[in-house]
Amino acid sequence: MSYGYVYVAQVAMGASHNQLFNVLKEAEAYNGPSLIIAYSPCINHGLKHGMGASQKEEKMAVECGYWHLYRFNPALEAEGKNPFTLDSKEPDWTKFQEFLKGEVRYSSLAKTFPQESEELFRLTEEFAKWRYNSYKKLAGV
Repeated sequence: MSYGYVYVAQVAMGASHNQLFNVLKEAEAYNGPSLIIAYSPCINHGLKHGMGASQKEEKMAVECGYWHLYRFNPALEAEGKNPFTLDSKEPDWTKFQEFLKGEVRYSSLAKTFPQESEELFRLTEEFAKWRYNSYKKLAGV
């Protein structure tokens, strides 16, 4: 996005099929480079509910504020519009820590280093809030 001429979007199919389809259409139509960043749980995340629940995991990641959905379409500037669109709703931050603990990659850290992990999880949530607020400013919300 800092280059200003690249279409950039962040998606999570399990969170919003509509947003994903809009992004794919916009990226294809954009006359220039396009970059789509997708939240895609993998086996190394260690989903406690298994890989069969990856769509639900993606939805939870967005709902709790861990992952944000947005689009940056430079073509909108030529129309006098803001090129940045924040597609995520206001997160339910009370679910953030629960989300982290639902993945073995984080819960194993908590078991091995309980005190350190508590601080790291707090900082992770703090940074997620900062990112969301930054995106809101970019979107003019």
